[in-house]
Amino acid sequence: MSDTPVLTQIPAVPLRGGAVFPGITTTISIGRRRSLAAAQAAVEQGGQLLILVQYDAEVELPGDDDLVPIGILATVRDVLRAPHVGVQMLVELHRRVNFKGLGVTEPYLQGRYVELEVEPETGGETAVIQTIAYLEQYADTLGESNQQVMATTRSKSTPGELADYVAGLLNVPFGLELDLLTTTSGIKRLNIILEYLQQELKIAKVRQKIQTDARESAEKAQRDYMLREQMRAIRKELGEDGNDLIEELRQKIAAAEMPNEVNERALNELKRLEYQGQQSAEASVIRTYLEWLVELPWNKMTEDNLDVVHVRQVLDEDHYGLDDVKDRIVEYVAVRKLAGTKMRGAIINLNGPPGVGKTSIATSVARAIGREMVRISLGGVRDEAEIRGHRRTYIGAIPGRIIRALRDAKTRNPVIVLDEIDKVGADWRGDPSSALLEVLDPEQNHSFADHYLEVSFDLSQVIFITTSNQLNTIPAPLFDRMESIQMLGYIEDEKVAIAEQYLLKKQLRGHGIEEIEVALDEPALRKIIRHHTREAGVRQLERHIGKVIRKLAVKVAAGATGPFSVTEADIAEFLGPDKFTYGVAEEKDEIGVVTGLAVSGFGGNTLPIEVSLSEGNGRITLTGSLGDVMRESAQAALTYARANARALGLKPALFDKVNIHIHVPDGATPKDGPSAGIGLATAVISAFTRRPVRRDVAMTGEVTLRGKVLAIGGLKSKTIAAHRAGIKTVILPKENAKDIPELPDRIREDLNLVTANHLDEVLAMALLEATEPPFSVESNGGEAGNVTVPPSAVSGGADRPLRAQGNS
Repeated sequence: MSDTPVLTQIPAVPLRGGAVFPGITTTISIGRRRSLAAAQAAVEQGGQLLILVQYDAEVELPGDDDLVPIGILATVRDVLRAPHVGVQMLVELHRRVNFKGLGVTEPYLQGRYVELEVEPETGGETAVIQTIAYLEQYADTLGESNQQVMATTRSKSTPGELADYVAGLLNVPFGLELDLLTTTSGIKRLNIILEYLQQELKIAKVRQKIQTDARESAEKAQRDYMLREQMRAIRKELGEDGNDLIEELRQKIAAAEMPNEVNERALNELKRLEYQGQQSAEASVIRTYLEWLVELPWNKMTEDNLDVVHVRQVLDEDHYGLDDVKDRIVEYVAVRKLAGTKMRGAIINLNGPPGVGKTSIATSVARAIGREMVRISLGGVRDEAEIRGHRRTYIGAIPGRIIRALRDAKTRNPVIVLDEIDKVGADWRGDPSSALLEVLDPEQNHSFADHYLEVSFDLSQVIFITTSNQLNTIPAPLFDRMESIQMLGYIEDEKVAIAEQYLLKKQLRGHGIEEIEVALDEPALRKIIRHHTREAGVRQLERHIGKVIRKLAVKVAAGATGPFSVTEADIAEFLGPDKFTYGVAEEKDEIGVVTGLAVSGFGGNTLPIEVSLSEGNGRITLTGSLGDVMRESAQAALTYARANARALGLKPALFDKVNIHIHVPDGATPKDGPSAGIGLATAVISAFTRRPVRRDVAMTGEVTLRGKVLAIGGLKSKTIAAHRAGIKTVILPKENAKDIPELPDRIREDLNLVTANHLDEVLAMALLEATEPPFSVESNGGEAGNVTVPPSAVSGGADRPLRAQGNS
């Protein structure tokens, strides 16, 4: 007797995209001609059919390699035709068989198979129990529990039968179906099904939780909607505002994109408003607070233009010179381009006299980078609440100026200009400069707390540009947080270029005659600059150019069509007589009169110093509103002259018989500082030795009792003032020689800048040979040495006004 398996050939139908499993009766759709012919042949031949599965559903006529090696032996019960469904066959699936290849392909497929050896299924009881339990949980989770199905499941006697039945119930992936089909061990199939059920149960529970949460959320939203509708109806019956302000504020809060803590605070305040009603006394306070919150740009930013070439081009278009400021802005843009949003905003202080373009270049910075610009004037601000805001407990409370500026800018990364920061005051209401410490500190301003808002606002992306005329009135802790750039004024050539390139065009546009050809030649501009203005900036120059243009506008309004050419001779007609003389500070070389140099909040100026001697008892008189430091400098100068009297050709006893009067004109302007020291000493020695002082020489420097000349500050402003006054030679301390390369080229070309280390060197360069004998009481009787103040003495000239920047 042979044990060779019997090879049987019967009609075969290959399935595409899915598999079936033994133990059930089901319907299978037939779409291919050969499959329909095979089903009909099976019915005619007794019903036996071989069900095969294709690996690739796209193959129309499969071969042996395209079919799974395990097939299902089935019995065809009927072939049905139904409209909209197509042809289906009702089959009873019996058992797995080993597919041995196709025999015939026409007119239908015939497959050969042999029976599989059945492995005994011992054990597996635990897996059976677990599978049934997981299937029940899975069905309950999906809400598809069926008692009849579960009864059939429990009736399966072996692990293999249970695995096949459950696989037919579940939507198993095709790959897993192939594994189940080709696994002949029933226990292994059941373990595969058990693992799959466990995974699907976890997924089903998560899906159920999501659906439950979504349903509860929807129910809550529906409940809230119904309650709000009822409240709206109640408010309508009570005659309150029917526009539903609460809902409007709720929508604004949702659209404001606030940080979580701010959003939570806003919703809590909204609940308070909702509970209290519109007629409550506090309702208007809460409503105003919420309106402030929703109007702030919590998450709105403008996109920076990080093209450094474009930024430099815009800055050059708007302003002439000011290279230090422009370079710093270009550096900021370059670093921002490389570092991205990780970089914080810049905090820059522009310090200089009025009219040099501090505020206007801040506007150009905003335009160049593509940001909004807001200006806050701090001049005269004395209340801390102006910066931090008022607390809501006060009637009429509002946020501070910083938050109001952000609201106006509608973006959280604007350019904010804090104008005149050096003029912030303080009184019993607090110190605004202390509040500015947080605003201008990059380590703190990412969480700026306004008293009114009571929540933090991020200022780290704001570019702060502060302006000032002097630095010594800015508190040191506040100044330490800023990067200061000096804008010390323009020389004459720069003013001419600014007038030609900017001011003239601006005034023509402002007076409505930009279409008229107007030429203002260079000599005319220089006459305006020299004889009608005396300033570090160009504000007065612009004002006088505007006056000239208005004269031309009158002619245009009367019918003139131009073109117009304004010459130097026309300036007197348009602007009247000269207001200032141009040239050296003094008209001639005089005894006891020295031209000093000073710097103030209004730029540099010449500082005439006069000394007059008269018979007396050694009394010293100092006039001209001199401060303590300047008085001490005068005392040091006199002490040096007395100590070196014999070397100067003087009798020491003379100082006890002479009254010395030192005067600095423009007595209404307070003056202070040590840098007039060598000027005071030179004037005193000139008065005693009767040696005239060169009128084309100006000087600046502190002097010691030993005659050493010490360094000073504000050299650029002082040399610009000397150049403006027509001075030819400037004597300055040797220690300031390192600052000369930083001066404008025209200053270094036109001025003879001489350094001195000792007062002897200053006297040698500044004093001429004596034209008369040294001062003597017997020979001069007390009248010698009197001098007069020249009409060209500067207005506001000072070594350093009491409220001005230190220059030493």
